[in-house]
Amino acid sequence: MKIVFFGTPEFAVPSLARLINAGHEIIAVVTQPDRQFGRGRHVRPCRVKLEALKSDIRILQPERVRDADFIQELKTLNPSVVVVVAYGQILPPEILHMPRYRCINVHASLLPQYRGAAPVNWAILNGDKKTGVSIMVMDEGMDTGPLLLQEETDIGQDDTAGSLSLRLSEMGAELLLSALKGVEEGTLIPEPQTGKDTYAPLLKKTDGSIQWSKSADKLFDFVRGMNPWPGAYSFLEGMRIKILKVLPVSTAEQNISCKVNKKGEAGVIELLSSDELIVSTGSGKIAVLALQPSGKPVMSVKSFVQGRSLRTGMRFHDS
Repeated sequence: MKIVFFGTPEFAVPSLARLINAGHEIIAVVTQPDRQFGRGRHVRPCRVKLEALKSDIRILQPERVRDADFIQELKTLNPSVVVVVAYGQILPPEILHMPRYRCINVHASLLPQYRGAAPVNWAILNGDKKTGVSIMVMDEGMDTGPLLLQEETDIGQDDTAGSLSLRLSEMGAELLLSALKGVEEGTLIPEPQTGKDTYAPLLKKTDGSIQWSKSADKLFDFVRGMNPWPGAYSFLEGMRIKILKVLPVSTAEQNISCKVNKKGEAGVIELLSSDELIVSTGSGKIAVLALQPSGKPVMSVKSFVQGRSLRTGMRFHDS
């Protein structure tokens, strides 16, 4: 099939790579313009562009996908199908209805659950036990198009948004190949989405602020759902600290050498030793296992405690 591929982040790379390896004709890759990153504000291409460059594929980077000149350029390419995987802009009707086989999207949820920009994060944040990927034919709504295929997977206790996203991206790439084959052969008929719809709005950096008044179980999901971005964080003695891994005390009791108080003020350090940091929450306590002070590398609690004047009774704050 003659494919124009729309995608930008790491999540889209497996789908592009599978299409190339399967022998599909990728006539162009459309991705976001190069952006500035980091403290040095260096311009850096996105992961999909780097993958496309490996195969010498034509790359298009419009500022606005609705621009008439870009739409005309797409018409000239005359793709038989457009594949969209985490592109980052809403496609106009002129593009949605342009290809013979329409625009086909890989979405990281079991639609109609978690329509929107951050389905992986919200599935973990809400404590879900299962999620999956959906292949759909795009329409003018927000992830409302008819479904071609879906595949389910468990969300493990050790999963973060990062690890789950990686697994779903590989699943989605394989499912995409099956969907394209079925569409081309006429053996797959799109079916309307059914069930209760939910939404997964885009996360902002400030959404990572830890609210210690939540329960230990909720904070366990929160930290995993915010890892690696936007990152769960709090402040201790004026120092911004990113919290990367925690466990509710009930799950980590075998690692605790001292008895902690049954009830404490939310955000207060209840137990501190050379390799333990136990913090009270709104309900229960959590053991902090990995963290990252501002401007420092990721470290274990043991490394964090060494050389710092910390004591029990100190309190984490959200600002």
